[in-house]
Amino acid sequence: MALAPRLDLRQTQSLVMTPQLQQAIKLLALSNLELETHVAEALESNPLLEIGEVRREAGEDDGPPQGEHESDPGTDGEAALDIADHALDPERAPGDGPPDDGDWSRAAGSGGGAEDHPDLENRAGDGPTLAQHLSAQIGAVAGDAREALVAARVVGELDEAGYFTGDLRALAEELGVPLAEAERGLELVQALDPTGVGARSLSECLALQAREADRYDPCMARLIDNLELLAAGDIARLKRMCDVDDEDFSDMLAELRRYDPKPGLRFGGGAEAPVVPDVLIAAKDDGSWDIRLNADTLPQLVVNREYYLELRDGCTDKSSRTWLGEHLTEANWLIRALDQRAKTILKVAAEIVRRQAGFFREGVSAMKPLILREVAEAIEMHESTVSRVTSNKYLACPRGTFELKYFFSSGVGSSDGEGASSQAIKARIKALIDAEDAAKVLSDQALVDTLKAEGFDLARRTVAKYREAIGLGSSAQRRRQKKLAGLRSG
Repeated sequence: MALAPRLDLRQTQSLVMTPQLQQAIKLLALSNLELETHVAEALESNPLLEIGEVRREAGEDDGPPQGEHESDPGTDGEAALDIADHALDPERAPGDGPPDDGDWSRAAGSGGGAEDHPDLENRAGDGPTLAQHLSAQIGAVAGDAREALVAARVVGELDEAGYFTGDLRALAEELGVPLAEAERGLELVQALDPTGVGARSLSECLALQAREADRYDPCMARLIDNLELLAAGDIARLKRMCDVDDEDFSDMLAELRRYDPKPGLRFGGGAEAPVVPDVLIAAKDDGSWDIRLNADTLPQLVVNREYYLELRDGCTDKSSRTWLGEHLTEANWLIRALDQRAKTILKVAAEIVRRQAGFFREGVSAMKPLILREVAEAIEMHESTVSRVTSNKYLACPRGTFELKYFFSSGVGSSDGEGASSQAIKARIKALIDAEDAAKVLSDQALVDTLKAEGFDLARRTVAKYREAIGLGSSAQRRRQKKLAGLRSG
């Protein structure tokens, strides 16, 4: 077969994400701090952008005539300024604002699923801080919103190594709660992972880890209480105080070396910066909820009209007009993307509040199982878009401040057919264990039977997994701990 050159004409279709669409998707995943940095960079690079309120006066020139800037012949200056107005006035006519939410989200997802385009929040990073790691656990183990608030305040007083450096009495006065409640908040934090956080001294840190390992017997307690002798090398005196032989003492030291004297250092960043919520929830008198965006977290960008007109009048050559048109287009798209981001966050948050209304009224025990796909289908957006929106975004309500992802959890079957979220099951397991009799500690099977009687169908291994996830030991471990606590109190 002879080889010869030939000319073919082929027509294909492909999905291409424009730079503007990529920018909009990126903005969805940014946290408040990251968004602030992004906006600051845009303000520095684009002379037409400024932060402030839009001031429009009758008869004022609304921008360049249609087709003025050649980089985007279909966009005129009036549309760009209308978009800036719309960013501050969402009630404008739909034709004056950005594209429809559904079209935008479907376009964002049309380039492929999460497998093709990993969510931006999954990018490499330093991992959660110690405060973030602890705060994520508080909601599952706190008895009520007040206890969660005190525990969260205690977390704020931890240093980078995980030690409590504050004053419980001053903390109680600040929050307006009895000292006993502040102490319970500290105990709750000390029960979280990693074991040893919340300790006020090295001895207390090691003691917490010894209790977790079920090795806190009287001999180990004496060793931990006299660490200064160990540091001084007074081994003979320590062995006499602990009443152990050489072999037992070596085992105790080996156990002690396995503990982490600074459990907080395994997490990045140390103390967490204060969380600024993106969404604010407040109860109305009629029992519904007032859902609004936190205006403090929404940068309001507008086009500097006076400067634009001044530059336009000075553009006498094609390259200058092209440069001005490109910067106007960039400003246009950034304002539009910020507006779209705000509306998308509000739409997702409103759907979460609607589906988790029980949580906001009754607490974690009333949480329902919820997955990203359910919210995405309800608001007609792509699942990956909802994932981006709920990452690093926080909601403040009367029960505290929670990341939007907190409200998504798997579920288990229940007798009412609606199911219950794993968070609610964990809260119920904790309540049952907290109320158990020291003389009759509940086994995992007993917990299964009790939960089944209440309408929750769980396997024993599931109960054990949930119990371990909230930092509660097995029935044997709890029985020994309660006996030791009884001996100490006696």
